[in-house]
Order: sequence, then structure tokens, then C-alpha cells
Amino acid sequence: MQLTLTIDGKKYVVDVEVLEGEEVRLPDPSPAPVSTIQTGQAFQPAPRPQTAPPAADGLADDKVCRSPIAGIVQRVNVQPGQQLQVNDLLFVLEAMKMETNITAHTAGKVKKILAAVGEAVKSGQALIEFE
Repeated sequence: MQLTLTIDGKKYVVDVEVLEGEEVRLPDPSPAPVSTIQTGQAFQPAPRPQTAPPAADGLADDKVCRSPIAGIVQRVNVQPGQQLQVNDLLFVLEAMKMETNITAHTAGKVKKILAAVGEAVKSGQALIEFE
């Protein structure tokens, strides 16, 4: 089966092998509807909320430091009650044999440490709660 793809205005013809018993679904060739704005009208983006709602764990993002990646905690460089400045080193995580430094995004005081050395953490998981 041959398919014609258009990428950045260039057309490519590719051969695709379909194995027996496989169902082939091709996308609808009609373009998706596009909303338009008449000339002279100002575009107004939707207003953003002033504060982010609490995450699934119930902690507001401005009061926690979350892991940007999934990995294993190698070092915890802070303790409860410690006063922090922006960019102070909090944790070192290892993922795929690489170490990633997790730093403070805000100044504040450490209320609670939510992950320990050797613990596997998920992306987005809260690591430290601030006062």
C-alpha cells in the first residue's frame, strides 16, 4: 500500500506493508475545522487562574517541590526547618545512569521531606513541602 504524506509543504510517498489479519484505518482526509478571526478583531486569550489548584496529592504547587523526572533519590541535601534560597540544592536523582540536581524554585523553610534516599519517585511527585 502506498501513502502520500505532506510534511512542511513537501510531499513524500511511502510504501507500507500490511500484514494479513491486520485492520487498516486511514485518517479522515478532510481537514479539521479551523476557527478564524475576522480582520480587525483582537484576540483575547482565556484568563489564567491566579493560583494553581492543588494537585491530586492535595498539595498546592507553590508549597512543594516536585520531581521533574522519574528516578531514584541518591541524596537529600536538606532537613526539616532549614531555610532555603532560590536554586539551593535539594535532591540528587538518578535516572538512566545520569544524575539530576533538583533545586529550590522558591525561597522558604522546609516543612517536611517527602522522599528518602533509595526511594523511587515518579515524575510530578512531591519531594519537599515548604512552610
